Amino acid sequence: MPAGLRTIRALLIAATLLGGAPAGAHELAAGSHLDVSRPEVAAFIDQLVAQGFDRAQLSATLAQAELQPRVLDAVTKPAEVTLQWWEYRARFLTTERIDAGARLWLEHRELLDQIALHWQVPPQYLLAIVGAESYFGRTTGHYRVLDALATLAFDYPPRSEYFRSELAQFMLLSRDEHLDPLETYGSYAGAMGALQFMPSSYRRYAVSAAGGAHADLWTSWPDIFSSVANYVHGYGWRYEEPVLLEVSATKPGDQGVSGGVTLNETLGALRARGLTPDSSLPDDTRCVLLAAPLQDGISYRAGLQNFYVITRYDRSPLYAMVVNDLAAALLARVQSPEPP
Repeated sequence: MPAGLRTIRALLIAATLLGGAPAGAHELAAGSHLDVSRPEVAAFIDQLVAQGFDRAQLSATLAQAELQPRVLDAVTKPAEVTLQWWEYRARFLTTERIDAGARLWLEHRELLDQIALHWQVPPQYLLAIVGAESYFGRTTGHYRVLDALATLAFDYPPRSEYFRSELAQFMLLSRDEHLDPLETYGSYAGAMGALQFMPSSYRRYAVSAAGGAHADLWTSWPDIFSSVANYVHGYGWRYEEPVLLEVSATKPGDQGVSGGVTLNETLGALRARGLTPDSSLPDDTRCVLLAAPLQDGISYRAGLQNFYVITRYDRSPLYAMVVNDLAAALLARVQSPEPP
């Protein structure tokens, strides 16, 4: 669920860690409509009128936005905050999800090969992102995007500026892509389609594979696969490199895990500390050391450039690790002797 340079889940996690639910969140009446006379809403309308929107029509649309207390509850409880790695991984790497992805791969194999060659991104990673985001298009969200974004834009103070920007992008997207803002559904954060693109990412990275003016990220697999390939390619995917390396530790204790996603180490620095990455890549290869807690212990991994690229889609290290593992599982399933 990318949101340009600042992805949505990172914002939600940061807000959660800094203060939890916003004041007054639980007092918001379910089903109440956005009051367009509120000063901050009126200023928002002025902003879009300056971009060519009709004031009366825009006001009438926004007035139909229903404020959602459940959105405010959900936004403070992202799974990346509450789950350990082994729990988070188990949610995504199920037999059912792997088989579903493998069937989709076999159904669109020629298409995926063409897109992978064009964008230089292996097909298993394109599929894994779609699988992690929306279970291959099965779960694209049941909130009206207008309702979710209006709630967060005007009743979630920790990130109101960000969500007002996304609400503006959604109105522009609706106009340019001929979407009905009253009939477009997505996640509690306003992410849409099989790729769970935020409106700004939809406008920036969505690709019509046929070269048309409009991209369909709900039902067109050529557009869906091309758009996710465009996204990760644009952030510097390296075709021949892995995403993660397994790392062995020769001694117990703190191994210097940073807890972030920035490539602030080198493989040589890990080796100098007695850590052994499962690779012969040179010492100057940039990486980040990751802890991957298991049910019965701890393991370590090193994220490389392609790991960093996946975190541009979602800045949670858990998310990037699960995309990597799901991609490997999909490749193994497709190459297995028995078809899924």
